[in-house]
Amino acid sequence: MTLSPNTFTGEYSYSLDSKGRVNIPARYRQALSNDNKNTFITTRGQDACVWVYPMIEWKKIETELRKLSSVSGTHRTFIRQISRSASPSTYDKQGRIKINPSLISYAGLEKDVLIVGVVNKIEIWNPEIEAEVYKKNMELDPNEFNELSTKIVI
Repeated sequence: MTLSPNTFTGEYSYSLDSKGRVNIPARYRQALSNDNKNTFITTRGQDACVWVYPMIEWKKIETELRKLSSVSGTHRTFIRQISRSASPSTYDKQGRIKINPSLISYAGLEKDVLIVGVVNKIEIWNPEIEAEVYKKNMELDPNEFNELSTKIVI
């Protein structure tokens, strides 16, 4: 159970099948609001992972992307990088979504995957890559974390 619709927390270990499908945890499917029509948008994460957005959350991102200028080369490149690999995937009766081969390659996904809820989206990781990123992130300046924690109530 989740406190609000389209909110995802926790982590789960699952398998990617030979057809590029992965099961979305039941808890996450239950958190998906009805207006998403059981559909997620998969795209490249900023780290080497796949980002999985509820359709409603993705529409907010599209709205923000539309505000960027197509005259600016930086804006065009950013829009292109975010949207080029985005594709909708409606989960099937078993709760699986299809991940594009290009995303599987980008994230280095193999049979075992780690599914992590990060509030407004889901991340799908190769567990070994995630462990490396996690270890590296723990070496970040603790003062930055302390400063950030003053901006939200924890």
